[in-house]
Amino acid sequence: MTETPAPERPSRHFIEVEIDRDLAEGRVEAVRTRFPPEPNGFLHLGHAKAICVDFGLAAQYGGLCNLRFDDTNPSKEETRFVDAIQDDVRWLGFDWEDRQYYASDFFEELYAFGEALIEAGDAYVDDLPVDEIRAQRGGPGVPGTDSPYRARTHEENLRLFRSMRAGEFEEGHCVLRAKIDMGHANLLMRDPVLYRILKAPHHRTGDAWCIYPTYDMAHGQCDAFEKVTHSLCSLEFENHRPLYEWLVQRLDVPQRPRQIEFSRLNVTHTVLSKRRLVELVDEGHVEGWDDPRLPTIQGMRRRGYPAEAVRSFCARVGVTKVTSTAELSWLEDEVRGALNRTAPRRMAVLDPLRVVITSLGEQESVACEAVDNPEDASGATRPIELRREVLIEQADFLEDAPRKFFRLRPGGSVRLRYGPVITCDEVIKDAEGNVVELRCSHDPRTFGGVTPEGEKKVKGIIHWVPSATATEVPLWTFEPLFLDPNPGALEDWRGDLNPNSRSETTAMVEAAVAEAAPGDLFQFERLGYFRADPGASTLRLLRTVTLRDSWAKKSGS
Repeated sequence: MTETPAPERPSRHFIEVEIDRDLAEGRVEAVRTRFPPEPNGFLHLGHAKAICVDFGLAAQYGGLCNLRFDDTNPSKEETRFVDAIQDDVRWLGFDWEDRQYYASDFFEELYAFGEALIEAGDAYVDDLPVDEIRAQRGGPGVPGTDSPYRARTHEENLRLFRSMRAGEFEEGHCVLRAKIDMGHANLLMRDPVLYRILKAPHHRTGDAWCIYPTYDMAHGQCDAFEKVTHSLCSLEFENHRPLYEWLVQRLDVPQRPRQIEFSRLNVTHTVLSKRRLVELVDEGHVEGWDDPRLPTIQGMRRRGYPAEAVRSFCARVGVTKVTSTAELSWLEDEVRGALNRTAPRRMAVLDPLRVVITSLGEQESVACEAVDNPEDASGATRPIELRREVLIEQADFLEDAPRKFFRLRPGGSVRLRYGPVITCDEVIKDAEGNVVELRCSHDPRTFGGVTPEGEKKVKGIIHWVPSATATEVPLWTFEPLFLDPNPGALEDWRGDLNPNSRSETTAMVEAAVAEAAPGDLFQFERLGYFRADPGASTLRLLRTVTLRDSWAKKSGS
């Protein structure tokens, strides 16, 4: 598999062109958008793109963006989702100030619109069961069939609609439908349902209502009430636009907003379907909505992805009408770039090999000055004590090393990061022939990166931790949750789950890491970026991202 390069962003994307035209022609004086999540789950990376588009375009044009909860289905909505969504939007770096709305803020007005449509002859109460309504809709090129209740008088429809509100009917007994055209080419325009009976307590209004507007009945009208000028949606709502416009043209709304659609986000080795994410959680394939392997904002936050990186990724993907798939590696590139600038450097050893520096005394130690972050202009440093015993990675020593292996070998030399050059003088093995210890000597002239005059510079530099002060901590590493680049297209998508998506091991870390607080982020030199898990009761490290795209190499990309 060859990785697709990220596309270059065009100078103006199509939504910007449309907004420019609307402003130039005087259709709008100021831009206002909205982000309208349903409070029935947690946000994911696809929502992050929508948030960046909605809030970003408003800010770009000096306008405003509202946060509106589309709370029209009380059976699935909870206050905890409202709280989590607010928290995630703020974490991404956006603020709706005092413009937080709910569709439920306008339930009375929306109900009045239902009555207005009935009185205008544009809606009727239908007693057909939902499955019959669906069957009579027809199909592409096949006209639908009129309901036998379509010809009811507006007086009868009004009486029945008011009885629906009064709770006189059970769920499923009847619905309010728009009266449009059962032969319309767009199936959604074939007398769509506008109101249904749902006898479930609402997270805000309690039991005050037992009928609720559908998404289409609420969407455009709430946009109008909130003074939204541009209602930006993903492409799956493109066929809803004729109904959006049909309703705002017939109802006495304060203004007529405009719906514009753009392509939704798809990412390799990832599913961004809310339904499938729910199944992953409910079926126990992952450990909750903040599992670091999930593309949820909660999961990305726990793993240590910076908000800056998520925003940069969304900008890199861009805004188009073309359905495409972004490489997961693009997101990881943005994470590396952001963390490289901010994460303090530390040292950890995952697969330790004991090294005894015989040229140091039993109680002798030398303070080595380690740089916290070479990208930090302040030049902050920390001391690391070099003692007689240190730990290095097993992979940094090869007994029978090839010519271009620039780490440690018998008789060979390597520099300890921030420390001196050491030379391997003796290899100690156990009864099975496994290397268990190296006896080395150090050159005291080489501290501070110095190469003595006239001597050849050592090419290899390896990381290490002092054996006496190192602490063993649990560590989780991650690979993509799915093996196939497009798991959503697979019939057995669950069968594509990567059995190695999470590996649990331990690491020996320097003292500065052992004192980390939950949420602290580090770059372990030569290993990757890691975060102290905020979801653990004791110190556990999560690998946020590798230093390079190791998955592409492993998967043969």
